[in-house]
Amino acid sequence: MSESSTPYRVLARKYRPQNFRELIGQDAMVTTLANAIRRGRLAHAFLLTGVRGVGKTSTARLIAKALNCIGTDGQGGPTIDPCGVCEPCIAIAEGRHIDVVEMDAASHTGIDDVREIIEAVRYASVSARYKIYIIDEVHMLSKPAFNGLLKTLEEPPAHVKFLFATTEVNKVPITVLSRCQRFDLRRIPADKLAAHFQHVVDAEGVEAEAEALALVARAAEGSARDGLSILDQAIAHGSGKVEAAQMRDMLGLSDRGAIRRLFGELLKGDAGAMLTAVRAQYDLGVEPAAMLHGLLETCHGVTRAKVAGADDPALSVEEREAYSSWAGGLGFATLHRLWQLLLKGHGEVQSAAMPIEAAEMALLRVVHASQLPDPGELARKLSSGDLSVGTSATASAPPVPAPPA
Repeated sequence: MSESSTPYRVLARKYRPQNFRELIGQDAMVTTLANAIRRGRLAHAFLLTGVRGVGKTSTARLIAKALNCIGTDGQGGPTIDPCGVCEPCIAIAEGRHIDVVEMDAASHTGIDDVREIIEAVRYASVSARYKIYIIDEVHMLSKPAFNGLLKTLEEPPAHVKFLFATTEVNKVPITVLSRCQRFDLRRIPADKLAAHFQHVVDAEGVEAEAEALALVARAAEGSARDGLSILDQAIAHGSGKVEAAQMRDMLGLSDRGAIRRLFGELLKGDAGAMLTAVRAQYDLGVEPAAMLHGLLETCHGVTRAKVAGADDPALSVEEREAYSSWAGGLGFATLHRLWQLLLKGHGEVQSAAMPIEAAEMALLRVVHASQLPDPGELARKLSSGDLSVGTSATASAPPVPAPPA
């Protein structure tokens, strides 16, 4: 079969983890599972919870492999490092193992679906060490279905394991939660996602700028699957190379340097320069809400830099220098007020019939608010007698440092 006729597999499926070493960002869970397997302390039911795309279903399949792997010699037992080449490992990876049953609770919500499982667990597995039931989006089961599972979950046969996955653990009855060993899968840090995406583009033979992959990692919001879907689109969108400018265009993001310059104009209180910068970004196709989002990220980054330093590995050198410079010249009161004004403006822009006009008005409000006196400073002056009630006061804002663009 020619390469062109081979069905294309999207990156999110092609690079699904096949062993626990490839599962990124979940080290604590892997350590716990490894200890449980080594000591023979395996729970009869596992509940995997976390946001979309962090590896819940993939982890469930890896656990199924780990419990049923027989090793390359056919004599192995449960292991945290399944071989991937024995018949059970291959069959589970291909989704055709007769003793590993996957069910989507979103489309099988009723008691009749659960009753089939309850009837089947009485029988021994056909060829595997354990008969395993993987129920995805388990929170979608109906109340009668959950009630039907309770007795089986409380006293399951020794040869049966249940693996539940859910994005909404708060909807799972406490009576079910108390019968499961729970693992909370965390959002994957942006630096680990960027490193993973670098590995993927290297394997695909695609060039990619580090800044572009950092943008993908930020947009993924901790989800490997979402990030790989974005990366897939970026590779198709580009001309053989994934570039930062292309990613900003595709994601509707503003140039981060332009956002920093706009942030600087806000701090200086230059309304004219601010409006010019906003219109320039808008003319380039940047959505007004994306501008406010970028300004919120910048404000948050400066505040974090003031508290803990600008050491986020996802930041560029220019961003670290800018955040550190601003953090040294701005007080917490100013930053908190700026955050609240930008957050309110972002909400207004999202719901406004005229988004660009709403963005301009919101940012003008920020500029004019920066010219108001600091309430704390006024209170101190009043208490010390330096300012009498009724006297007009103007803000004496400290000079704002001019960081690199």
